[in-house]
Amino acid sequence: MHDLTRMMEEWPWDAAGPRVREVAVGESRRVLQVRVELGILQIETAGRPDGMRPGGHESLLASLSATETDQPLTADQVEALRAECILYQQRAAAFSAVGRPGDAARDCHRNVEVVDFVRRRAGRPQDRAIFEQMRIQFVLMRARSASAAAVRAGDGRAAVAALDHGLAELRESFAVMGMTPRFDASPEAAILRSMRELLTPKLPSSQRAELEERLRRAVANENYELAAILRNELRQMGDSMPRE
Repeated sequence: MHDLTRMMEEWPWDAAGPRVREVAVGESRRVLQVRVELGILQIETAGRPDGMRPGGHESLLASLSATETDQPLTADQVEALRAECILYQQRAAAFSAVGRPGDAARDCHRNVEVVDFVRRRAGRPQDRAIFEQMRIQFVLMRARSASAAAVRAGDGRAAVAALDHGLAELRESFAVMGMTPRFDASPEAAILRSMRELLTPKLPSSQRAELEERLRRAVANENYELAAILRNELRQMGDSMPRE
């Protein structure tokens, strides 16, 4: 057995909250370490965050997806998928903390795929309802992370597009749960709109014309959810950006 006291003393707990670092533990392996009040958590950066391989696959989702069956998911399988989503979401937060938003977005996207899988395979309505509620947080974090990754890459248009896409997905999620009237006042929508407002002044003046063109395409493709969001964003921009 190994005493971790010295390691924790060398990396003390910060009362302000968890601290995260990325560490090389071999020539080709890197891990994330999170300092929490009671110790240190270690997270794999590749594959499943805990390093496990359910059924010899990278994840439980991959294992269940590889099985051709018409049988609905059992309650135990649904719970195991929920627990796995939490692992990936925790790693996404750690990736964000160490400046790897693209990887955070990847893990969130994977969790959205789990929600879609449960929607198709769950036998009990309550299981689908639980995952639909989880989708909101997954979509929110994916949009924020994808936008941050685009900003780091110097692509302002992609950053705004990620937020627009996130808003459209949030609206759809609220609709699926029968809560469309709550979307506009939801804190999740407010977060993405606030991020977009911060980005807008940094975009070139041609962005207004591009948004107007995206609105025309959305209407032509009958993507009315996205069209409503784009129309609202153009209205909120007002005269904050000069026209060419």
